[in-house]
Amino acid sequence: MATPLGEKIRKLRRDKKLSLEALAAAAEMSKSYLWELENNDDANPTMDKVSRIAAVLEVTPEFLAHDKQADTPQDAFDKAFFRNYKSLRPETKQQLLEILKTLKKTQG
Repeated sequence: MATPLGEKIRKLRRDKKLSLEALAAAAEMSKSYLWELENNDDANPTMDKVSRIAAVLEVTPEFLAHDKQADTPQDAFDKAFFRNYKSLRPETKQQLLEILKTLKKTQG
């Protein structure tokens, strides 16, 4: 029986059409380790490993780690995006804002 963590990883991986091999390679861990996370109820990964998986799946580590699903995957993606945005240099933030303005104009 999988844990909530394992179920979330499997669902997000499948939603992104990633194989176990692809996720393992991107998160720099073994396929067998990911299989264990997805399928065994006694898996207990480190936060480093959860963070690497979360980065590949474009969600926050907190989203994966918490038993309750307080956020949707989209909410978790948005939080991860804004966490990355906060660490950017001011000039890069300005460039992103200009891109956003342009995109909003094209959407009407």
